[in-house]
Amino acid sequence: ISFFRYQNKSMMKQKRSSRRQFIAKAGSGLIGAGIVSSQVLAQESVKEERVQDLEKGLAFLFQGDSITDGNRGRTSDPNHIMGHGYAYSIASRVGADFPRAGFTFCNRGISGNRVTDLENRWEEDTLKLKPDVLSLLIGINDAAAVIEQHPKAQKLSQFEATYRRLLQMCQEVSPNVLMVLGLPFVFPVGPRQNMWEQWKGETKARADVVRVLAQEFNAVVVDYVRIFEDLDPIDYWIWDGIHPTVFGHELMAREWLKQVSSRLKFLKIYR
Repeated sequence: ISFFRYQNKSMMKQKRSSRRQFIAKAGSGLIGAGIVSSQVLAQESVKEERVQDLEKGLAFLFQGDSITDGNRGRTSDPNHIMGHGYAYSIASRVGADFPRAGFTFCNRGISGNRVTDLENRWEEDTLKLKPDVLSLLIGINDAAAVIEQHPKAQKLSQFEATYRRLLQMCQEVSPNVLMVLGLPFVFPVGPRQNMWEQWKGETKARADVVRVLAQEFNAVVVDYVRIFEDLDPIDYWIWDGIHPTVFGHELMAREWLKQVSSRLKFLKIYR
C-alpha cells in the first residue's frame, strides 16, 4: 500500500533532497516562520504561504501498535486508509488546511505490536517508505508482555536496545528524518486496575527509555501521559486504561501538532 498522496510522484522526487536539508536545519532551529495574525490565518491562501518551498511534499509516517492502527484499512481506499485514531485526526486537519502543499500521510500501525514486531517489519513498513517525518508510539504491549509473563517478553534493557536499533536504521537510510516519539501510557481503568502498580511501573520505565532515546536522536517528544493524567473521569478519555476514546484521540492529535510545531513552523496555526 503506497502513501496516501496529495501530490504526484515526480514533484515528490524533485523536492526530496531539498526537503531533507530543510528538516536538518529545522531540527537545529535554523529556520523560522513569520508571525501572522489569527484573522489572516483564517484565509486559506495565507495558510499555504506559511509552508516554505522546502517543506512542501513532506511524507509523514505513523508507526506503532493498536492506538496508531485505529482499525485502518489494508487497501488503498482513501476513505479508510488512516484509521480512526489520532493519526487520522492529524492527517485530516493538516491535509485539509494545506491542500496544495503536497503532503503525504501513511499509517502502518498494527494492533498488538511490540518493538520486536516492528523490527521484523521495519524494512518493508518504514525504511522503504523513506518518511521525512516518522511518528512512533510503541511500548504498552512490551509492558503487558512482562506483566502477563509472555514467553517472548523482553527485559527493559532489551526493549531499549531494540528501539534504538529501529531509530538507527531509519537514520542511516534517511539521515535528516524528523522523529516524533510518543510516550506509552496506561491508566487505572477496567482490567488495568488489577496489578495496577505493576502496569504503572513497567509502562513508566519504557516511557523513560523513550525520553532518553529522543534526546539521543534529537527527536520531538510527545508526552501523552501528561495530557491525560489530571483528567477526570479518566475513562471518558481512555476507556480501558490503554485505548483512547474518540475524544482521547483528539487530545493526542492536538498535543502532537503542538509539539511538532517546534520543528515544522507552519503547524503553529494549531497552537
